[in-house]
Amino acid sequence: MEPLAERLRPAALDELVGQEHLTGEGSILRKALQQGKIPSMILWGPPGVGKTTIANIIAHTLQVPFYTLSAIAAGVKEVREVIEIARRQGHAVLFIDEIHRFNKSQQDALLGAVEKGIITLIGATTENPSFEVNSALLSRCQVYVLKPLGEPELRQLLQLAMQRDEWLREQQIEIKETTALLNIAGGDARKLLNLFELVVDTLQGNGPIVITDKVVMDIAQQRIAIYDKTGEQHYDIISAFIKSIRGSDPNAAVYWLARMIEGGEDVKFIARRLLILASEDIGNANPNAQLLATSCFQAVNMIGYPEARIILSQCATYLASSPKSNAAYMAINKAQSLVSQTGDLPVPLHIRNAPTKLMKQQGYGKGYAYAHDFDNNFSAQEYLPDEIRGTTLYDPGKNAREEELRKYLRGLWKEKYGY
Repeated sequence: MEPLAERLRPAALDELVGQEHLTGEGSILRKALQQGKIPSMILWGPPGVGKTTIANIIAHTLQVPFYTLSAIAAGVKEVREVIEIARRQGHAVLFIDEIHRFNKSQQDALLGAVEKGIITLIGATTENPSFEVNSALLSRCQVYVLKPLGEPELRQLLQLAMQRDEWLREQQIEIKETTALLNIAGGDARKLLNLFELVVDTLQGNGPIVITDKVVMDIAQQRIAIYDKTGEQHYDIISAFIKSIRGSDPNAAVYWLARMIEGGEDVKFIARRLLILASEDIGNANPNAQLLATSCFQAVNMIGYPEARIILSQCATYLASSPKSNAAYMAINKAQSLVSQTGDLPVPLHIRNAPTKLMKQQGYGKGYAYAHDFDNNFSAQEYLPDEIRGTTLYDPGKNAREEELRKYLRGLWKEKYGY
């Protein structure tokens, strides 16, 4: 029997739950389908949010030759074979799942066919395509970002499953609590439906099936935790890895690292996560963390497995043992939120660039105080727009290094604002 997630896979946009920004009335994708012509595209989003489903819907709606390749199993040979078939047919849609796992030569094999319109490419990826897809190929594709499903969408999926699935309709199911189901799913429709099916299958017998949070947790914890770099364990274990480092536990960090290495995880995937963490969770508490993480990323790309495991271990244990601060992460979050609230505030005239005579006549750059002309290389002038003058966005963390920064900045603040 097919998994529940497969049995419920939508065949039309109207059946898709979530991604309204792409598939709702008046959306870009819906309009393209109605016109009968879609661009080559990259669907970027977390697992279980509809990337493969959208590709299948496009193929079903357009009724054109449709081919699927998995970047895990296919190589240049398979890509060229599909392109040759499409050339003979006049045109075809090619869906490549996990396109971020294609190397440069595999991606280059697609370029000519996409450019000439022999194939319309639909690539699915959980990784940022800016990092993982060649710029030449990326420039020929539209990038559509898919969002994790929220609680309303996940609850809707549960109801649809009980209404539409023949096997589930035969069961007497009462869902008393959904917190555990939704938390474990983490915005992933496939994970939710497969867990729901597992719970029902485990409890079926005589009488009604009553689903509670305790029942779900008990059944979920009985599952064998085998690392699968293409499935849900991939995301659970990288989460455990990052949280162990954030929690300053080098022992747990190196354990989860070993789990990923033994599972054959992509060395760049691990190194990239370490590089992000070095700024997000350590930042100015230990700026050397980012330097080491950057060196780690460069080194493992040059060396590869098996020796890369030693470099990853050094970096992971160092980051786990470093003082922690999320002050830089919080600062940019606050700044982006402020920009969203206040819009495009004008740049103060005194700090505008004045490359032309006309700009100088209009006051651009007038009154700018060059910091290095003053004591301590500091001039008490305002750099923020008047509307948000004096706003604090960076609040140094409570660690030895950032306490020094706090003391220094407090002195400058007092000189500038008098308090």
